[in-house]
Amino acid sequence: MIEIFNIEEKERGKIYHLGIDKRETKIMITWHARGRSEIWGLDMEKVLDALVYPEEVIIGHYNRYIAHKRHGEHIIRAVYEYNGEMPVVITVYFPYAERYYKGGGTYADKIFS
Repeated sequence: MIEIFNIEEKERGKIYHLGIDKRETKIMITWHARGRSEIWGLDMEKVLDALVYPEEVIIGHYNRYIAHKRHGEHIIRAVYEYNGEMPVVITVYFPYAERYYKGGGTYADKIFS
C-alpha cells in the first residue's frame, strides 16, 4: 500500500514523498505529466501505483523507462527517467492495452524493488 506523507511543489513539478511497506521514496511528477494525467482522467494515486507496482517496465527512448499497469482494456503508461536517485515522471497516457502491453513480468527497471 502506498502512503503519500508529503508533497513538495518545485519549479519542474511536484515531489511526492511516499511510504511503501515501511520504506520511503520520492518520485517527482512533472507539470506536463500531471496535466496529461488530468486529460486522461487518472488520479495521482493510480499513476503512483503504476510506478511502484507495475506489471511490466520496458525501456523507452533517451534512457527512459515506461511503467505499465492495466486497467480494464486500457493501460497506464508512465514514462520516467532518473534525476540522480529520484525517478522523474515525464509523461503519462492511457491507451488501449493491446497496443503496448507485452504480457507482464518484464522489468527493465523497478523504482521500488
